[in-house]
Amino acid sequence: MKRGKKYTAALKLVEKGRKYTLAEACELVKSTAVTKFDSTIDISFHLNLDTKQPDQQLRGTITLPYGNGKTKKVLAITAAKVEEAKAAGADYAGGAELLEKIQKENWFDFDVIVATPDMMGQLGKMGRILGPKGLMPNPKSGTVSPDIATAVKEIKNGKLAYRVDKDGNLHLSIARVSFDNEKIQTNLQTVIDTINRIKPSAVKGTYILSATLHTTMGPAIRLAI
Repeated sequence: MKRGKKYTAALKLVEKGRKYTLAEACELVKSTAVTKFDSTIDISFHLNLDTKQPDQQLRGTITLPYGNGKTKKVLAITAAKVEEAKAAGADYAGGAELLEKIQKENWFDFDVIVATPDMMGQLGKMGRILGPKGLMPNPKSGTVSPDIATAVKEIKNGKLAYRVDKDGNLHLSIARVSFDNEKIQTNLQTVIDTINRIKPSAVKGTYILSATLHTTMGPAIRLAI
């Protein structure tokens, strides 16, 4: 596959076969950005997991100390706490009328849905619409809560949902190129600590098979973990 001049130049900055320390990688990754816009910095893991086993289907949430530079639009579905959700920063808040709008108008001008437990009966009926888009609220991801104000605030402040795919891969956006090195490294260390903490007890041998740091459309930098 033919690569652009910017990518080729960025690739030359990465030593082939080398694994970089976190500090080295966080400094280098900023130099490998090939876009004119403020590129996202992503971390990709390949984990030694048998995802056919229920206890190895890792899924949860993580709050980055400095956020990841992305502002998510939040839709709060609640019957009695609409004003609380709006005050907490929800971009949209309401009840059955907003669910109807999604169904009838194919409206998806939001990134995350949070809901109070009493609305899950109605949301459950929309599983075929919301499920494939990854928008169905779930207690494990912190998007179903009686305290909807806190749920909204956490997402607005950088709370991310993660989920390992069937091949044991996990991807997260952890920062932007405009972040200083310390913030990038702190967010990265937080993610690595979380991945290690949730290691299933059944996993034997090497757990993190590989980890790479990379910008949007930039070359991968292998990490020494």
